[in-house]
Amino acid sequence: MVVQELGWDDDVDQDLRDEIMDVIDGELIEDAVEAVDLVLLWQRDDADVADALVDAQRDLSDTGWICVLTPKIGRPGYVDPADIDEGATTAGMALTTVIEVCPDWQARKVVRPRGTRR
Repeated sequence: MVVQELGWDDDVDQDLRDEIMDVIDGELIEDAVEAVDLVLLWQRDDADVADALVDAQRDLSDTGWICVLTPKIGRPGYVDPADIDEGATTAGMALTTVIEVCPDWQARKVVRPRGTRR
């Protein structure tokens, strides 16, 4: 599995990153040289969600998906869920599930709508 990471900064959860690298038995890449299976997108309130999702789709395989990681409510950089929903719709994508992944971050799975190919 090839996993691209976008939006990394000092505030990300390093333990979560390490667990992901253990699961995929490899490193997270920044610049893709091939289509990726998954994009980890660390999203904060200082960046436009739709723009970030459009950028994340560039290297995504036809069957790949995006994991939008946002700070939980009350944490610096918190992103309103309505902004994520609107950004996904604007980027031509759909939200599926939300999961708690670590103490300070939650994840939202974002996919291309069924029948959509790039």
